[in-house]
Amino acid sequence: MNASGPPTSSAIVRKRERRRKLKHWASYGGDWALFLALDQVQGFRRRFSLEDETLQYPFTVHERVPNWLLVVLGFVVPFCLMPIINLISVRSLWDLHNSELGLVLSWALTGSITNILKVTTGRPRPDLIDRCTPKPGAHNPPIFGLVDWTICTQTDESIMRDGWRSFISGHSSLSFAGLGYLTFYLAGKLHLFDERGYTAKAWISPLPIFGATVIAITRTMDYRHHSHDVVVGMLLGISIAYFSYRQYYPSLAHPLSHRPFAPRYEPHERPTASGDLLNMDDTPEPSQRGRGRGLDAEAAHEDNASDNEELDHEMEGTLPRSKPFSLSELWKASAQRLHVPSVIAGDS
Repeated sequence: MNASGPPTSSAIVRKRERRRKLKHWASYGGDWALFLALDQVQGFRRRFSLEDETLQYPFTVHERVPNWLLVVLGFVVPFCLMPIINLISVRSLWDLHNSELGLVLSWALTGSITNILKVTTGRPRPDLIDRCTPKPGAHNPPIFGLVDWTICTQTDESIMRDGWRSFISGHSSLSFAGLGYLTFYLAGKLHLFDERGYTAKAWISPLPIFGATVIAITRTMDYRHHSHDVVVGMLLGISIAYFSYRQYYPSLAHPLSHRPFAPRYEPHERPTASGDLLNMDDTPEPSQRGRGRGLDAEAAHEDNASDNEELDHEMEGTLPRSKPFSLSELWKASAQRLHVPSVIAGDS
């Protein structure tokens, strides 16, 4: 007898779990790579006027919220607080998994969009002239009245490169992407919009947003950004945060807003305990599992029943996703409702 035998359902589940988790986290690798790479791009540098008073503010050496503190407050704090909220409320590993994935998605998308806007718009910061340190006796040309970066004597390339990245505020967008996401997570768990009028929930839920607002305001205090750079950054961050939250959770007005969506699975797959996918084509037959493990068919049948009980228990804490599960099925279903010819629907 082969001691190893055919693979059990538990072994298949563990294998698929590792593969699916790796796929989830790797899917954000491109966003993070783009986010970090754009920070080193020279980018566009607009011409400016030496007489522009909005660019004559002093360069602040010690920022109130430096980059490392932004990462702590805007990402690490939500990342650490959501497991605590999960433990107090739903106590679900699947909810914890979804909450952290949503936060990573929010930060990655916001950071990439923010850096794309920074390097393409090339707007001067309020402290640009102090950064630039123009040549002695420099003045605006008599015809167009604008100068470019070649008039500067600043030797620190990082200070110069950063001087044309005022739009939009990265501190504002990223703080709202992280702390805004935490606000939505809190609001969902507390059922903020349950129409019961509890003021305590109305004070607790937006607390992270208040913190993000303070971070954004410090960018004008340090003369790093113009006011509308900050406002647009706030709007971008909170929008991406809500977009990311809705990928994993229902509307805040939903009667079960505290529950995450159920795992995605194809028609030939079924979810198992803790949200793993088990391909029914790969699952050993009861008789095979009985021979491989020295069990009879009845014991194998009981094993299947146990798996189903675990599945029912896990799915109780989630919201089922709408069918069909794949985009191709969704497009075909829409085409059928509209009576579109099958060749247009991609069914040639």
